[in-house]
Amino acid sequence: MLAGLARWIGFLTVFVAVVGTILLTGGFFWFVLHIPTEEVQLDRNADGIVVLTGAAARIPDAVELLAAGRGQRLLITGVARVTSAREIARLAPLYAKYRSCCIDIDRSALNTFGNALETRRWAHEHNFNSLIVVTSNWHIPRAMIELDHQLPDLTLIPYPVISERMKSEPWWRNAETVRLIVGEYLKYLFALVRFRLDPDTAV
Repeated sequence: MLAGLARWIGFLTVFVAVVGTILLTGGFFWFVLHIPTEEVQLDRNADGIVVLTGAAARIPDAVELLAAGRGQRLLITGVARVTSAREIARLAPLYAKYRSCCIDIDRSALNTFGNALETRRWAHEHNFNSLIVVTSNWHIPRAMIELDHQLPDLTLIPYPVISERMKSEPWWRNAETVRLIVGEYLKYLFALVRFRLDPDTAV
């Protein structure tokens, strides 16, 4: 009897492991399919623009959107404390022109969750109802769910920045890119689990 029970437990353990692996793998390919692969052409403006730092190309694209009148103000969130205004200006030549009137910098956020919290504070402070969200294409899925969780009543417009590496070759051909996307997928799953376990997180 004990031997039979042990076999059933072993069978169920293997079954759960196989099903879990299939679901995890299927979810990964679903996630990959939802990573934008082409730059978007915006067909509307928003009240504000927020850029989540982390890759060099994000800030210049966000400042250019501000200069084009796509939003009234720009929040650069997650700027390292050691990063000077001169370094930001070197990345985005238009930065100096708009810094005093229309650009706000957040140095407190340390991760995407923190970015979302600071964006919520900033959007409420300025009574914004819509935001253009600028970040890397592989980061867009997680950034959008974090921001939507904090700002469920705002219209969020994704603006993915495509890296030159992802433009030049498929993601699966570069081991570093594969690691990046797998890591981002796991962080995405963690965020979903966090929302499920504690739906009122910081709201």
